[in-house]
Amino acid sequence: MNRIYMMVIISDRDKHEKVSSFFKANHLSDPLTILGYGTASSSVLDYLGIEDTEKSVHLSFVTWDTWKHLKHILQNVVNIHLPGRGISFLIPLSSIGGKKALEYVTGSQPLSIEEESTLKNTEHELLIAIANAGHTDTIMDAAREAQAPGGTIIHAKGTGREYARKFLGISLSEEKEIVLIVVKTARKNQIMKAIMEKAGLDSKAGTIIFSLPVTSTVGLRFPEDDADEKEEF
Repeated sequence: MNRIYMMVIISDRDKHEKVSSFFKANHLSDPLTILGYGTASSSVLDYLGIEDTEKSVHLSFVTWDTWKHLKHILQNVVNIHLPGRGISFLIPLSSIGGKKALEYVTGSQPLSIEEESTLKNTEHELLIAIANAGHTDTIMDAAREAQAPGGTIIHAKGTGREYARKFLGISLSEEKEIVLIVVKTARKNQIMKAIMEKAGLDSKAGTIIFSLPVTSTVGLRFPEDDADEKEEF
């Protein structure tokens, strides 16, 4: 088995260049960087004599075989287990939108196409659409036409533009926006297809979209739910 996973590396922001070098040295395409902050309590920070830490969250896509290789490097070369070095973990993907996007995120990693994730029977899934900045309205318009609920937008930065131009002939900007949409699994393919058609890699939006399984939810409302309530009255 060699499924695709989203690899997450969280490190102090001042180690951004080292993490970027790690991605390049291991031929990983288009890592995405999101800026954040640590959450240690002020009393702990005061006791240790350190300031609140700025964090970078780095996202990339790997197969299981690639992860085994990278995990060895992170443990034995980077020594990520030491305090202050950061953490890394995997999140399984249940699907990804389109062959071109699949080729882009996996690069030269050997891949065997199999069934969707073992969590494919979940009732909901999280769609993650990564696009060039300024095109989230196009993504959401397409999603809503396919009866998706609202989404949440996060700003980020990509670093894989040379790879995209050289191997796929597409142009991607460095400034990125991430759209998060929780959808019903039964409608997932329809919504992903609508976004790919209007805002895919070949469009100005340059969107890559994939899904993650959601095991439990609360407070979600969908357009068809509202329609059902209106019909009751």
